[in-house]
Amino acid sequence: MEDGSLQFNRETIFALAAFFFAGMAQASGAGDPALGAAVFKKCQSCHQVGDRAKNRVGPQLNDIIGRTAGGLAGAKYSKSMIQAGQDGLVWTEETLDRFLESPKSLVAKTRMSYRGLKDPDDRANLIAYLRAFSKGSTSAQNVPETGQETGLGAGIQLDPAVLAIVGDAEYGEYLSSECLTCHQSSGSNDGIPGITAWPTEDFVIAMHAYKQKVRDHPVMQMMAGRLSDEEIAALASYFNGLE
Repeated sequence: MEDGSLQFNRETIFALAAFFFAGMAQASGAGDPALGAAVFKKCQSCHQVGDRAKNRVGPQLNDIIGRTAGGLAGAKYSKSMIQAGQDGLVWTEETLDRFLESPKSLVAKTRMSYRGLKDPDDRANLIAYLRAFSKGSTSAQNVPETGQETGLGAGIQLDPAVLAIVGDAEYGEYLSSECLTCHQSSGSNDGIPGITAWPTEDFVIAMHAYKQKVRDHPVMQMMAGRLSDEEIAALASYFNGLE
């Protein structure tokens, strides 16, 4: 402090932000995890939560409450998210509420392309759902299943040999033109989920879930139904390699 003026560092800014957001979260209520399970369907194209959750395009969300931003081992983050964590950003219910409302307003250059969850009740319900999967929670066993928390497609019958197929990425690139009429190779999500950098196993299982009509989406069911096991593996390899 010099000449009576205040000097704020980034740690102070994040602390003040958390204090301000706390009031916002309290106003919106504690949230209903049952309703949050339905809201989470908006997230599951990039994130997983639950017993078999893995990092995908975005980090898995088990134990998200109390986690330092950009701090989960093995997950891919933007430099801005890593820097935010180094500057003191920790995921609390309050900071999650602000980030979910408008991701880029909190971390300007985040890789997360989702524009934001504007309904405060939806945010409160989603946070209540995620809270149940954080350490110290006693309510995880009571959280309703969405049927696709881990993106693996409940009820799918898939021979392990299919998952063992090593896809040809160059062939996948040749096949990808139809995918790219809707999905963007940049990985951005503009109303259609990004599939760039998906783990190959998740991609293969998701496509076979459409092929077997376990997942509902008439267009994807038609597209997947036209692909062989080798072609699905090739596409999985190609999109996994995109950054």
